[in-house]
Amino acid sequence: MFMNNINVVAFDADDTLWINEPIFQEVTAEFCNMFPTYNEPDIICKMLEETQSRTIPIMGYGSKPFVIAMIETAIQITGGHDCAKEINRIIEIGKEMQSHPVELLDGVEDVLDKLAADFKLMLITKGDLMEQERKIQRSGLADYFSCIEIVSEKDERTYKKCLDFHDICKDEFVMVGNSVKSDVLPVVNIGSNAVHIPFHTTWCHECVDESALRGKDYITMEHAKELIPALLAQ
Repeated sequence: MFMNNINVVAFDADDTLWINEPIFQEVTAEFCNMFPTYNEPDIICKMLEETQSRTIPIMGYGSKPFVIAMIETAIQITGGHDCAKEINRIIEIGKEMQSHPVELLDGVEDVLDKLAADFKLMLITKGDLMEQERKIQRSGLADYFSCIEIVSEKDERTYKKCLDFHDICKDEFVMVGNSVKSDVLPVVNIGSNAVHIPFHTTWCHECVDESALRGKDYITMEHAKELIPALLAQ
């Protein structure tokens, strides 16, 4: 089992260490109910998803690109007419998201505390630099990590670059996260190790077809606390 060789344990942040996606879902629900005279909420949600698909490659991840996507969708829905009130509310929502408290997932700090004595811990998260820095600071977890990487995308190239920069052998590295797309597949594809800890909800843009998982060797756990016996037993 690959866990016997691990020296470096890297963690994703959003929905692995703290709650993130439910905040976006709550905002999405509010947005999709802003325009009752134009379309059904389900149709508006689909329009927002399509807008995000176009904007993510240009603007990346986080609440700021999300706000821009909502504004663009609002203009699309209304034809740009009489939507100033809604756009003002969207801007306020964006400010609220930036200052939202960071709520740690149950037990994760204890896991980090126990693993930090025996392993080099890393944090690898994608998104807006300032937004992620604020969340890391508010989380109170920063001191557990030997290094923190905030990246624009989590793909094979990014992971290779990260391992090379920190002089980490791929066989001694494991990535822990909730996203198969970002935390598992690219890591496994470069010959390294991954642990998938599913969150109860997954952003649609992080979903992958099950066929992409065929033949991929990784571990799935229900909770981060399962890392302790798996890693410390080596």
